[in-house]
Amino acid sequence: MEEIYLEGKFEVIGSDVSFGKGTGLISDAHDIPFQDGTIDCVVVQAVLEHVLNPSRCVSEIYRVLSPAGLVYAETPFIQQVHMKMYDFTRFTHLGHRWLFKDFEEISSGPCCGPGMALAWSFVYFLRSFTSSNIIRRILDICSHLMTFYLKYFDYYLIDKPGSYDAASGYYFLGKKSQKALDPKELIELFKGSNFH
Repeated sequence: MEEIYLEGKFEVIGSDVSFGKGTGLISDAHDIPFQDGTIDCVVVQAVLEHVLNPSRCVSEIYRVLSPAGLVYAETPFIQQVHMKMYDFTRFTHLGHRWLFKDFEEISSGPCCGPGMALAWSFVYFLRSFTSSNIIRRILDICSHLMTFYLKYFDYYLIDKPGSYDAASGYYFLGKKSQKALDPKELIELFKGSNFH
């Protein structure tokens, strides 16, 4: 995202529910404050797990996009709770694809693989042993030192079928479409391993 902000040839409107770096508009993704068909691209990263109605937010994205508009989204699959009480939803690869059923897929798949999922799980496993902030910080340091290298396995694993079953998160890049994805087509898009 930093490259897009620095590029200079795009008009970027950073939106969030609270002020932060790059935030130019405070708004709720359930009701995006733009007219129909006025936006060329929407990037939604680490947002859809924090909204009460992800489908409505994606419908709003669809509404504000121009006819050839693009959407890029990242959402978690195997990740522990973050942002405390404002964390609600996880998606499988096909669940994420179905969320964007009104878009033609350009590309999708794991964006953070099983190595990251394993590292994150280990950190939270150790955290679960204590409620002390001091001990938790010590455990965080220890667990990061013990697991930081796991994410590097994802360079090798990211396109393997097992990554579709065990990814930390998925991405979707799509184009606004006039034809919704059929549920039968959805099932045919399964890319995970055949083990169950």
